[in-house]
Amino acid sequence: MLFNTTRWRRTGYTLWAPIYNLLAKPLASARRRSIDRLAPQSGENVLIVGAGTGLDLDDLPIGMHITAIDLTPAMLNKLRQRAARLGHPVEVRVMDAEQLDFPDASFDTAVLNLIVSVVADPVRCLREVARVLRPGGRAVVLDKFIPDGQPTPILRKMLNPLASFFGTQITRRLEPIVAASGLRIRSNESAGGRGYLRIALLTKD
Repeated sequence: MLFNTTRWRRTGYTLWAPIYNLLAKPLASARRRSIDRLAPQSGENVLIVGAGTGLDLDDLPIGMHITAIDLTPAMLNKLRQRAARLGHPVEVRVMDAEQLDFPDASFDTAVLNLIVSVVADPVRCLREVARVLRPGGRAVVLDKFIPDGQPTPILRKMLNPLASFFGTQITRRLEPIVAASGLRIRSNESAGGRGYLRIALLTKD
């Protein structure tokens, strides 16, 4: 599908970059809850996958070793500016979330806020995260999912092609994606949106 290609996503989010922070503002409290569930500690190595403009940096403790990746250079330019204002040293790299250029077991924790619904292949993305997490590592996911046990609403099926045009999917389910990734769901809670916005803490055994 044209709207599910790397080139399309990079083009789309380049256009979104100037106004992304404004669009994402209503999700600020959900982001904070997501980071709280991860419980990051100073000194840990953390990977922010699909880091965008760096909104997650606001809630990470000083003293972490932060690596931020995103497909879109325009987003990462804004992240660098935010990191400088916050005093966060961050390694910033343009990278596809489905093909992480890191050795196995490189990170203690990973943040995946609003990225699992964006990537073309979410299973491949989470498998890569599982690969680069150390044993016992933690990852947190904040995103739009159909709640477990509920049918996919017809309206969501109808609107998903339009959502794809704007760079996201609205009919994905978290549980089968995680089950195929090698990670384990430790908690899965509603973050609003009538239960369709979810925060999940994942671990690597």
